[in-house]
This record gives sequence, structure tokens and C-alpha cells, in this order.
Amino acid sequence: MSKKNRLRIIPLGGLGEVGKNMMAYEYGSDIIVVDAGIMFPKNDMLGVDYIIPDYEYLKKKSNHVLGLFITHGHEDHIGAVQHFTEDIPVPVYATPLTRGLIEAKLHRNGAQHKVQMKTINAGDSTRIGPFTLEYFHVNHSIPDAVGIGITTPAGLVIHMSDFKFDQTPVDGWPTDFAKLSEFSNRGVDLLLSDSTNAERPGWTPSESVIRPAFEKVLSEAEGRVIVATFASLISRVQQVADAAKVTGRKMALAGTSMVDNVKIARKMKYLEIPDEMIVPIEQALNMQDHKVVIMCTGSQGEPSSIVGRLSAGTNRQFGLKDGDTVVLSSHPIPGNEESISATINRLLRKGAKVIHDGIAPIHVSGHAAQEEQKLLINLVRPKHFMPIHGELRQLIRHAEIAQQMGIEEENTIVAENGQVVELVGKKILLGERIPGDYVFVTGESIGDIDHDVMKERSQLARSGIMLIDISIDRKNGRLLHEPEIVTRGFVSPEDAESLIPDVRRLIMRTVHDDGFDDEKDIINTVKSYLHQQTKRRPMVFVTLSKS
Repeated sequence: MSKKNRLRIIPLGGLGEVGKNMMAYEYGSDIIVVDAGIMFPKNDMLGVDYIIPDYEYLKKKSNHVLGLFITHGHEDHIGAVQHFTEDIPVPVYATPLTRGLIEAKLHRNGAQHKVQMKTINAGDSTRIGPFTLEYFHVNHSIPDAVGIGITTPAGLVIHMSDFKFDQTPVDGWPTDFAKLSEFSNRGVDLLLSDSTNAERPGWTPSESVIRPAFEKVLSEAEGRVIVATFASLISRVQQVADAAKVTGRKMALAGTSMVDNVKIARKMKYLEIPDEMIVPIEQALNMQDHKVVIMCTGSQGEPSSIVGRLSAGTNRQFGLKDGDTVVLSSHPIPGNEESISATINRLLRKGAKVIHDGIAPIHVSGHAAQEEQKLLINLVRPKHFMPIHGELRQLIRHAEIAQQMGIEEENTIVAENGQVVELVGKKILLGERIPGDYVFVTGESIGDIDHDVMKERSQLARSGIMLIDISIDRKNGRLLHEPEIVTRGFVSPEDAESLIPDVRRLIMRTVHDDGFDDEKDIINTVKSYLHQQTKRRPMVFVTLSKS
């Protein structure tokens, strides 16, 4: 089939997972990219700070990438902007608040002058190469979020990104239904829609419904209230500030990202908080406890966050004390449930009262539930449908919903990262697969750690390690001294006292009596013996020197 009038949609993140959202659109030799986010590591990804998309495909075509377009300011959509633009130096288009949040991140990392930023607003349009992009406001849990209508010679595509249909949003700015209706009248060839809540029936509650819950918490708490949420969840900050004003408390901010984001949002008038409502954290710590609410990060149990450090007793600026109430105002990201539970338990042991969305309505999702997803499909009436942003089960459920709404099965396509989708003529087709894996970031290291390293780390964490050092006489092949053996994370010192001599004798017998070809013979012999004795499989390493 001819490549003429063929649009290639290339998911590089966010499909088959929650996080690190990135989508590329390729027509002819020209490419645009929507979003560049990060994903937080799972519990078994030891030593990893965060994960970014694998955009090697784009690096090979970097001269053809025309721009990076950002839908909103959450970390799973902006967290990888610096990495991406260092490798592919293209202009970054973002709404004012989103631009401000990106620039704050770049400034903290000393890269603010290296990225070319361009401001766009809902209602604007951009013509770039064969693409015309029209930005329209969508309601989400952060202000200034947009969806994008992308007109190409192959047809009109709507990239909806994250959204909900909140009729009473905190910022008074609901989703632009009129623009969606206009797109529908033109004829939408493909709709890409957020699948995060595809398994939730009904409607997602309005952000405004949680204010009474915060007022109740702040009025009933006898001591300080510490509210943890994402630093970019600007709407939640407004809710807490409003509740603090009603209950006679002052608000303090803890954590660099929280301080920076609130400062930017207030400056741009996306947060309406009077100056007298906010006090420096140093001042708040000297005020009467019942007069203070502290906003900070850590609702996902991240060890390096304020709440994570408070739970571990390692936060330097202030610690927990009796009477504190800690509010975790977010829903667990899939895979974070264990770390959040552990954080809650540690907070409780330190005497804090902990409130989360399982026991009080202090969080609502920023993502559309099933009835909103159905309404969007009815509004847009697309010829084809592709679910995005979610684990595979959520993508499949969203596709089923689209089919219930009358979109034919052959016009609905479910793809995961790296699976190219092509819109050509009146058909949507699966193309080839390209790399779409994880790129691990650890400190200054980007992509140096692969799945084999992660597998080794996991094995080390589960079963420990045994190090064996042996020296052999080059002439007669006999040991110059008894093998030196060290174990870590394998057995207790008491058990090691009885086990190591047996291993040492086994090695000596292998070298002297049975003969061996290389270190692998010793490793295999020791591994087999250790499993026989302990039913565990530690990693075994041998250093062999000949003199």
C-alpha cells in the first residue's frame, strides 16, 4: 500500500502501563511528539530513580522531529522533557502554567537556557509541516490542560490526553464541549482517549466535592495537619487553602517542588490564595499547632519525599509529633500500594493520625470514568478509536466501551508501546513494532541499566551473594592457600560459621581431586551444594588467580 496519505501513530510510552506518556505522529518524513513523561519505579526496580520512554526511534530521525507538544503539567507528561530535548533539540509547546512548571524543573536542574519554549493557549492553533494542531481546554486535576486536534492529509485525529467532565471545577473552567462538537461536525477520523478509569462505572466526582471533607479534617484535628499530594496537583492546593481559610489555619509549604509550583501557579493567577494565608514553613513550625496546615509531597510513599522522610524520622526541617494528622490526598499509582501501606504504618507508629481516601473522601480522580468516556465518544463520533494511557486491561476495557457505543470492532485498535498504528484511507492498521521498553534513570546514569541488571539486583535482594577468592599454583594446579569466602545477605553469621567450612572443603576437593576447567565449574558446584543445603540460590562469584 502506498505511503501517500498514511499517518503513523507511534506510542512510545503510556500504553500498557500508567506513566511515561509519549506519542509520536509521523506523516511522510515529518514527526511531531505529544508529551514526554516519566514513570515511577516499581518496588522491585531497586536503585532506580525513575523511568523515561525509549525514544531511540526518534533519535535516529531527529532531523525530522518538528516539535514537542505538552498537554499538561503532570510529571507523567513533562518529567522527561529535559532528557528528550537534550537528545532531540526541538521547540517545546506548552500552555502558560505547563510552561512555567517545565521551566521550574529545568531551572532546578540548571538547564533552563537549553530548551526553546513556546507558549500556546487553549483556542490557539499551530501549523507545522503537514500538521495543523488545535488546542482545546480539557478539565483535569491541574489547570491549563489541553487536548489537541491534529489535522493531517490522512485525516483529523483528536488526542484527548488526560481529562474528566467536571461541571463544577475548582477553577471554573470545564472541558470545551463546543470545540469537541465542532470537530465532530468536521468528521473525526481517529479519537485517542484516556483509559485510566475505564474499569470504573459511572462518573468521576467533581473536584469540588472534596472541600467539605477537608474542612471537616481541619476543623476536627487538634494539632497540625500535614496534607501530602503531588506537587503538580494545583487544584488540590486550592481546595486545602480554601478549607484552611474557613477553619482559621494558615498554610505552609514544604519541599522545593511544592514551593516552586505554588509560587508559579499563584503568579499566573491559577491559584487564588491571599498573601496572608501563606506563611513560611519556619514560621509555621513556631505557631500553635491547631493554626497550621502544611502542604507537602509524599502521598505515594516515596522514600525521598517529605512524608516518606517524616515516616522514617529522617526529615531534617521538622519531624512528627503527637497530635499530628497526616492526610494522603491521592489514589495509589498501580504498584505503589505496598510502599504506601508501609509508609502509613510507620506514620501510625510515630503517633500520627493518618487519613487516606480509603477512610475519608479527601481525593477524587482527575480521569474520566465510563460514562464520561461514553459521552466523549458520543460527542466526537469518531470513525476509528484507539485507547491510550492505561494498563492493557484498561485499554481493552475502553475498546469494549467504544464498541458498545457503536464503533465497529475492526475500527477499534488496541496497541501497546512500540506497536505502530497506521491511519490510511478509511482504515486503521497495525504496522511494525519498534523498541518501546523502559529506560532506567539512576542519578546521572541514563539507560546504562537494563533488564538484566535489574534481574541481578532482584536476585541479590532475594538470595544474597557469596564471594570466593582462590589462588592456584600455576605449575602443579594446587591451591596456594585455603579459599577465602565472604557472604552478604545470604545466611546469618551463626549459620555461616557452619556452612562456610563445608563450602571451603568442597572447593578444595573440586580443585585437588576432581579437577576443573575454569571458575564456572566451581560456581556450578557451589551453587548446587548451597541449594541442596539451604533451598536458596545466592549469586556466587569466583575470583581466580594463578601464581
